[in-house]
Amino acid sequence: MKPSLLVLIPLGDDSRTRIAASFDLHYAPTREARAEAVAAHGARIRAVLTNGTTGLTSGEIVAMPALEFVSALGAGYENIATDHARARGIVLANGAGTNDDCVADHAMALLLAVVRDVPQRDRATREGVWRDALPMRPSVSGKRLGIIGLGNIGQKVARRAAGFDIDVAYHNRQPRDGVAWRYFGDLRELARWSDYLVVATPGGSSTHHLVDRDVLEALGPKGFLVNVSRGSVVDTPALAHALSSGAIAGAGLDVCEGEPHPPQALLHLTNVVLTPHVAGTSPEAITASVDNFITNATRHFAGEDVLTPI
Repeated sequence: MKPSLLVLIPLGDDSRTRIAASFDLHYAPTREARAEAVAAHGARIRAVLTNGTTGLTSGEIVAMPALEFVSALGAGYENIATDHARARGIVLANGAGTNDDCVADHAMALLLAVVRDVPQRDRATREGVWRDALPMRPSVSGKRLGIIGLGNIGQKVARRAAGFDIDVAYHNRQPRDGVAWRYFGDLRELARWSDYLVVATPGGSSTHHLVDRDVLEALGPKGFLVNVSRGSVVDTPALAHALSSGAIAGAGLDVCEGEPHPPQALLHLTNVVLTPHVAGTSPEAITASVDNFITNATRHFAGEDVLTPI
């Protein structure tokens, strides 16, 4: 008999078909479907597939007494009740490494778009406004990039930046062994050094509003912020004030607080580029993430260790 799997996140038909070949799949990607599925099938659910934003609560874990395996599709897992799961002996896994390239690509796309003002230039061209009527924008190359969180994604952003002759430094809780990039223990000092600041750190309580008014002021009126991690890392009111007052030059955001609702305080601003949390999604990244989940879950139910444990 196939293990019963509860899927709490939207998946395409192809992904669901591939997963259903190995699991008795219960698909509940909405809040209403989720509550109904837990109530109706919770007693026999043995595995859950979710992501860091959607998460899994301790109450839901309690409602699934047979649960033994929980996986986040991507790298993030901040809203999964990991302590409660571990106390129950539930195996935890994530999709670390499956969409790093896609996220790093998107970070650079946002940086290029906001520094070169691509959305506004596109609109101007469509409206018949030629370049002489538009202010010149700065070059991207030859500047300084600060990375908040030098994990796999942060390191891939750094390598991409090297192609633009950009000098890179980073901030972590601790310096990373084996990397040549400059380390800043003080985030405000990194922001003060940087022309661009890319947020690639995990979400959760430890990084909540890590980028606050002081950090943005240190980044300065010629500085640009890019966030491809979690909306909670950046203080939205502080960012809105910095963008509207000229305290920073611009921002490119793939994530925001209060998702999936758009950040109302930013929508009227022309110096911010917004995308709807798509940095980690592409056909290639989704295929790799689903493959990773199937491999981990299959290994677990065969009595083997998972490849990407949390």
